[in-house]
Amino acid sequence: MQKSYYNNSINSFLEEDIDSIFGKLSKKHSHALEPLQKEAWKKQIEILKRITQSLDSGNIYFEFSIPRMGKRVDNIIIVKDLILLLEFKIGSSEYPKHDQNQTIDYCLDLVNFHEGSHDKKVIPILIATNAKNKSSDIVNSTNLEKCVLCNEENLETIISEVIEVLSSETTINIEEWENSIYKPTPTIIEAAQALYKNHSVEEISRNDAGRDNLSKTSEIINDVIKYSKENNKKSICFITGVPGAGKTLAGLNIANERLKIDEDEHSVFLSGNGPLVEVLQEALTRDTMNNEDLKRQDAARKAKSFIQNIHHFRDDNLGSEVAPTEKVVVFDEAQRAWQKSSVAKFMKNKKGIENFDMSEPEYLISVMDKHTNWCCIVCLIGGGQEINTGEAGVSEWIESLKSRFQNWDIYLSEKILNDTVYLKNEELINWVEQNGQKRSDLHLSISIRSFRSEKVAFLVQNILDNSNQTLEIYQSLKNNYPIYLTRDIKLAKNWLKEISKGSERIGIIASSGAKRLRSEGISVKEKISAADWFLNYDHDIRSSYYLEDIATEFDIQGLEIDYTCVAWDINMYYDEEWKFQNFIGAKWTNMNESRQNYLLNSYRVLLTRARQGMVIFIPEVDNSDWTRPKKLYDSTFEYFKSCGFDILE
Repeated sequence: MQKSYYNNSINSFLEEDIDSIFGKLSKKHSHALEPLQKEAWKKQIEILKRITQSLDSGNIYFEFSIPRMGKRVDNIIIVKDLILLLEFKIGSSEYPKHDQNQTIDYCLDLVNFHEGSHDKKVIPILIATNAKNKSSDIVNSTNLEKCVLCNEENLETIISEVIEVLSSETTINIEEWENSIYKPTPTIIEAAQALYKNHSVEEISRNDAGRDNLSKTSEIINDVIKYSKENNKKSICFITGVPGAGKTLAGLNIANERLKIDEDEHSVFLSGNGPLVEVLQEALTRDTMNNEDLKRQDAARKAKSFIQNIHHFRDDNLGSEVAPTEKVVVFDEAQRAWQKSSVAKFMKNKKGIENFDMSEPEYLISVMDKHTNWCCIVCLIGGGQEINTGEAGVSEWIESLKSRFQNWDIYLSEKILNDTVYLKNEELINWVEQNGQKRSDLHLSISIRSFRSEKVAFLVQNILDNSNQTLEIYQSLKNNYPIYLTRDIKLAKNWLKEISKGSERIGIIASSGAKRLRSEGISVKEKISAADWFLNYDHDIRSSYYLEDIATEFDIQGLEIDYTCVAWDINMYYDEEWKFQNFIGAKWTNMNESRQNYLLNSYRVLLTRARQGMVIFIPEVDNSDWTRPKKLYDSTFEYFKSCGFDILE
């Protein structure tokens, strides 16, 4: 991706003709050039030529790329040791909060993901050309908590003041800055939107080992599909990965790439994660409405052809002998596909089908097996992420292949064979080792969710394993990824509000079994709208920002936000080791062993949802409520304290 449509030294920019600059901008613009955009550029050029007259050096950029967000900044001016980021709102007479947040977000993107900007002073400047003068906190603009606000008339004066107050005698090396590496880490929502706009995974993912891993995985899948197509083979690929390694991103990328390569393949991304599908479909719908000027129903129809609920795909093919139109299907979170007993119960109760005798993996393979020539299934597998009763794990997929579909080619990484979080059955391990084709790059080994630290998943694993290494691991990452403890929910909420900047998303999350948090005003039984929680702005009471609606592991698995408050109840508590219980009716009851693993995985999900940091809230109780024994909350708090997490004061 070209970094900017136009860049030049300030002196050369001042000397260059307006029409010449406009022509270069127009030439780089790959879409139809709208009249509003033409006028905006001409106005920006005119204003910037006027206000840069007083600058004796520096560089200027138009339409500078922000790949993570799939957008471009209007202008960047580098002068002395400052990076001035200018966002123009031509004709606007207000400074609305969403415009301020957008400007700050662009700055955060540079500071967090552009190596040349990591340690630089990046100043967000919002220009509403027709607005009234408004005082700005120039000093605090460097910490990106506030935007510098100005209009067309006072822009030159304010930029001069910014340079006078904030600059030093040092200068930024322009060549180094322009050539420095960009390492974006998009949320899955941002990634889906960018891929949908035909950006590549290389453009929107980190420029390091994590991105290389993703690219190699996509290459292997494309090679398998090509081979299957040319040789009339049916193939199934298992992509595994550590939490946050980008399995969903890899799946979206594969489905999107196949659509671009050959629309007749009708590739589709399928997920049984209802909230994830709801959020991604709604995000793409809103984005398409804004960018392509489509009606909601048309934009929604387009989004749903790319991302679908796996259960709808399953039900659409019930009783049909005809092969589906899709030749390439990507099953996200395939480890959560249902066991035979769960499918049989569903089919009997919801569909009126008696004696259904297939697990969901077996049924889904059988649907694709109806193709007479070739097809390809891509299964995205998260180890240790089954969080609900009846979820089959990878073993059911292997068992189905072994018992019914031995004519299928199987591709997988050695991780499935060697790591018990994937397969524990020795017979299945031996069978797939003999019949599968091993590809190391089908395992995504590097976490890219938390751009602050790749060690977060490792830390969480050690917390849940009661490891004596936890303190040491946390000390190595705490400067980049803070984790706090508190017994006061108000302190937790204040911390979230104070630490987030721009539109960085915050929210409270808790286990679906954390029923006694209700005493703290935290109700996990109230169903939320995932799309509203993840996508709406801070003025909407349904959004995560409002810190009222609580997302559980079922709402947030596969998604992430910047900062979380993990509200902890004693359905999983620490007493020399992790212990588990259910709250049923009016009392705590013992939990059977099979359910314990689901609950452990639920808390693993909750502890790995924050991209930048979290606070763990454990209520301070007395013994006045017999359902909330003080010793269990206290012992859990003390365990987390021993992990080295600081206490919020």
